[in-house]
Amino acid sequence: MKDGSDTPKNGGYDLIVIGAGSAGFSAAITAADLGKRVALVGHGTIGGTCVNVGCVPSKFMIRAAETQHGAAAASRFPGLGAEGRVTDWPALVQAKRDLVGTLRQKKYADLLPEYESVTYMQGAARFEDGGIRVSDALLTAPRILIATGGRPSIAPIPGIEAVETLDSTSLLEMDALPESLTVLGGGYIGAELAQAMARLGVKVSVICRSRLLPQVEPEVSAALTDAFAAEGIEMYCGITYDACRQDAAGVTVCVEKDGKPLEITSEKLFVATGRRPNTDGMGLAEAGIETNAQGAIVVGDDMQTSRPGTYAAGDVSDRDQFVYMAAYGAKIAAKNAVAGEANRYDNATMPWVVFTDPQVAGVGLSEAQARDAGHEVKTSVIGLDNVPRALAALDTRGLIKLVADAKTDRLLGGQIIAPEGSDSIQTLALALKFGMTAKALGETIFPYLTTVEGLKLAAQTFDMDVAKLSCCAG
Repeated sequence: MKDGSDTPKNGGYDLIVIGAGSAGFSAAITAADLGKRVALVGHGTIGGTCVNVGCVPSKFMIRAAETQHGAAAASRFPGLGAEGRVTDWPALVQAKRDLVGTLRQKKYADLLPEYESVTYMQGAARFEDGGIRVSDALLTAPRILIATGGRPSIAPIPGIEAVETLDSTSLLEMDALPESLTVLGGGYIGAELAQAMARLGVKVSVICRSRLLPQVEPEVSAALTDAFAAEGIEMYCGITYDACRQDAAGVTVCVEKDGKPLEITSEKLFVATGRRPNTDGMGLAEAGIETNAQGAIVVGDDMQTSRPGTYAAGDVSDRDQFVYMAAYGAKIAAKNAVAGEANRYDNATMPWVVFTDPQVAGVGLSEAQARDAGHEVKTSVIGLDNVPRALAALDTRGLIKLVADAKTDRLLGGQIIAPEGSDSIQTLALALKFGMTAKALGETIFPYLTTVEGLKLAAQTFDMDVAKLSCCAG
């Protein structure tokens, strides 16, 4: 790796990558491995969202909260009793920082010297006639890839600009845990961190305009809502936001439910109402690069923007907002850009996970999506009280739902809500990838007393009542 100072004319690059997060590094490494010269432009902390303020710190804190909750939950087994509590919140926060720092150094900063053809430089990038302006340098290359990521957005609620709010970053950097917390938003970020805070001893209220995890199957959303309520999280779903204010009592969100006004007051307010792409100040419109109503860069299946030779990937684009899909899309973009390949972005069998407890995971089409796509649909729903693993764990929270084509029996999709759902969904992703039918999945041998065995039982439920089977009889 070189820095920008040793390139006198700042030219001679095959690819300029704007953004040094997961997508940017994926693109730069892919192009470098193809023997190309790359200018990698970072703005802010190297590593982007995932390692610094997203996946890594949030999953650290979620697992810490889960460990504490596990102590209290041990009492479901007769004869067991345990207790967990936060003894040193600043120490937990510092451990999170240490992990982030280690991974950022190891998986990002320390990688750069391994790639001699990658020139790394810091600065805000902007499109100009003739190239990309970074500070006082004008970089030129025949191909450009934008991977500048995204950031939390604030819901347009009257009064919110005068209220102290937390986002997913500052929530995990608090000096002390609050007594109470209102979470505005029921998407995956709000759901994950609301439960984590509740398990760490904070009184949590969740406000969502429709339902918890509105993108998932209704049965799955309802099961997670029940699990949250059982842990003492106050749920306010189907809400209209009216206003918010802050006073000595804390932060109050004024809402309306079923035509009746409500005021929900907590010490702190965590806003998790979505994210917005980092496209401000880049001169995209002047460069002829189309963005959608949310400000995301519109790309085709080849990851190319409306400007020929310019590509985009990751959270700045209008594609899936997952770090592994950011890296996947960036690799496609880089190969197409510098090697003339014709790779296409394909998310048909993309698995996704929400790290609540029970975990929520899915792949393929939901029932509604399958119907909208013109399929004659059949579904199978099985509660975890039919899965031996859950029975042995005395934890039957959750269910599995499969969607199949009624004419061909081919599996179209499925969702799982289970304590170990994230480790089971990849089996269903492979089943979809290779066109399995529900009958074939139901006839596949699965190991006994595993959560993934529930997929077999769910597949069999299309044609039989698995409650009438003995153990292992399927």
